[in-house]
Amino acid sequence: MNSPPPAMDRRSFLRVSGLAGGGLLLGFYLRSGARALGATATPAGEFVPNAFIRITPDGVVTIISKNPEIGQGVKTSLPMLIAEELDVPWSSVRVEEALSDPAKYGAQFAGGSTATPMHWDELRRVGAAARQMLVTAAAETWGVPPAECTAADGVVVHPPTGRQLTYGQLVAKAATVPAPDLHAVQLKDPKDYKIIGQPISGVDNPAIVTGQPLFGIDVQVPGMLHAMLVKCPVFGGKVAGANVDRVKAMPGIRDAFVVEGGTDLHGLLSGVAIVGDHWWAVRSARQQLRVTWDEGATAALSSDGFAAQAAEFAKNPGEHTARHDGDVAAALQGAAKTVEAAYYYPFISHANLEPQNCTAHFRDGGFEIWAPTQNPQDGRQLVARTLGIPEKDIVIHMTRVGGGFGRRLRNDYMVEAAWISKAVGVPVKLTWTREDDMQHDFYRPAGFHFFKGGVDAAGRLVAWQDHFVTFGHGGRPGDSAGLSDSEFPAHFVPNFRMDVSFLPLGVPTGPLRAPGSNAIAFVMQSFIDELAHAAGRDPVQFRLDLLAAKAGGNYDAGRMTGVLKLVAEKSGWGRTVPPGRGLGVAFHFSHRGYFAEVAEVSVDRAGALKVHKVWVAVDVGSTIVNPSGALNQAQGSVIDGLSAAWLQEITIDRGRAAESNFADYPLLRSPDAPEVEVHFLKTDHPPTGMGEPALPPSIPAICNAIFAATGKRIRSLPFSKADLRPA
Repeated sequence: MNSPPPAMDRRSFLRVSGLAGGGLLLGFYLRSGARALGATATPAGEFVPNAFIRITPDGVVTIISKNPEIGQGVKTSLPMLIAEELDVPWSSVRVEEALSDPAKYGAQFAGGSTATPMHWDELRRVGAAARQMLVTAAAETWGVPPAECTAADGVVVHPPTGRQLTYGQLVAKAATVPAPDLHAVQLKDPKDYKIIGQPISGVDNPAIVTGQPLFGIDVQVPGMLHAMLVKCPVFGGKVAGANVDRVKAMPGIRDAFVVEGGTDLHGLLSGVAIVGDHWWAVRSARQQLRVTWDEGATAALSSDGFAAQAAEFAKNPGEHTARHDGDVAAALQGAAKTVEAAYYYPFISHANLEPQNCTAHFRDGGFEIWAPTQNPQDGRQLVARTLGIPEKDIVIHMTRVGGGFGRRLRNDYMVEAAWISKAVGVPVKLTWTREDDMQHDFYRPAGFHFFKGGVDAAGRLVAWQDHFVTFGHGGRPGDSAGLSDSEFPAHFVPNFRMDVSFLPLGVPTGPLRAPGSNAIAFVMQSFIDELAHAAGRDPVQFRLDLLAAKAGGNYDAGRMTGVLKLVAEKSGWGRTVPPGRGLGVAFHFSHRGYFAEVAEVSVDRAGALKVHKVWVAVDVGSTIVNPSGALNQAQGSVIDGLSAAWLQEITIDRGRAAESNFADYPLLRSPDAPEVEVHFLKTDHPPTGMGEPALPPSIPAICNAIFAATGKRIRSLPFSKADLRPA
């Protein structure tokens, strides 16, 4: 999905600069990069965020947060790593968002729950190195060995004499101290942590709740005009004609013109640009726009057509065998019980609450861009490639993102704003409507699974076969439409087969929170539940026995066993529940996290569903950096999963998305949100991320609970379409 940052090695160290007007600035210097990540002289009273730490004589510590903040909490948690080892009170820390500059900061992106595992060591070392330099500065000031000095809460102390100096008093001297080897600095014993492991509220929370401008949609630039790009409702269609003269004559409109665009669905597409004095003028003019579209071949595609093709594929062996262990046919024939089931999940939209937007200013041959992006470097490359501008002449300000979930890993809105700004010669703020956002998404791809499974007389799973019908080209899956040949229960079933067939697709797809896993967990854990019931086994014990049967692969069955036992204990698994009420269980490994979940639901005689509670057991390693943020991510993931599984579907009709707004694409409302209880199981493994892995098992846990309550198996999403009245 993204290139990893340069590895930190012994050629990596700190670059130290004194700030004009006093102060200390520290940052990585990665020689493997194109240029130094170090600081440059800064005019008095100004600061360009090009390093990780700034300390000023008044003792204020400014820490630069390098990655986009999309609601996952990294603008708080990553600075916490630095502040812990720097040993400053959190109350004295100020956090600023970095500019997009991979030469200074390495890869800057939000995706894959990677922020914690990628930065756990390196950012702590930056803080520890800065602390060591400040201690050395104090020791040199006093003429004592550094080993006799200690640092805590922003103060260096010489215990034998009781002398002490604040960090603010030491910045000028510290700027002259040679930077230590990052690999040689001493990190804290976890028992001494004061910041890491404490629940700390998000640094932007006060501004968010008071309505301060933080998001891309809040950006205002002097002389800015507003713009929209109206694209063909059929993906990849082109403009054949438009009444742009009529639109240009409307009040408040400065220009309207055809953008030719290209054929890459990830880039600049054909459409009509409308530019005006304010957004409502542009919106009103758009209503008068009449376009003749060349819809192209995608206009022949539909969700019904995909389903019909998948059903035909299911009658035959798969086009490609991805994995084949043992003898599945013989095992099925000899099984005590067999189960066959067809599962389906639809296309779904990211439905960001903040629609796509971007502000761009073309001047002096380059761009200044303000964008709510998850992947700014990809956006820079796209703009550079499309408009013929050197990457070095494109400055990107990363604004806070009002919902990413993978959608803003794609930067089509960025290149649209840049193109229009260059065409009209003034700064332009491009804002999509909700309908634009929903009907020009990069959707979570739909998928079809045709299963056969068998259990023996002892109730053990002995055979598993999945014919996976997905979307792709040239024998390769489309974006986020694949399935690993090691996906559980591969390696745990002696006779296992996975075949794949591909449907051609002209609809743009892409990653959505917990990409791949958000759908795969549903089908795998639901079918496992079917087999457990067919075997007459308790669903938790069936899974525990299955985990004990591991025969290879890199899946840590012990860690999953731990969270499965924990969630069973915390939920009171096995207790008696009233009629119409049920418990369901599921687990899933994704994004380095081991998660098991139990849901409790009820369904009344009219078929009305209530999800009462979901228990979540988490193993993401030895340390939870920010328990407040981690809890938020787990609870939000469960609610996202329930919303998607219960309510959401994008229907493709004549090559376009039929749904357009929250009236026909509803999101879960507060009264329907369940209580979510989260338990962290700390294990002796490096800490990993929380943004995604709690979502996948929530969907099958709820679906399995519905079966327990009603006797009706959910095999197709969204389950709002199912008749849930008890059988």
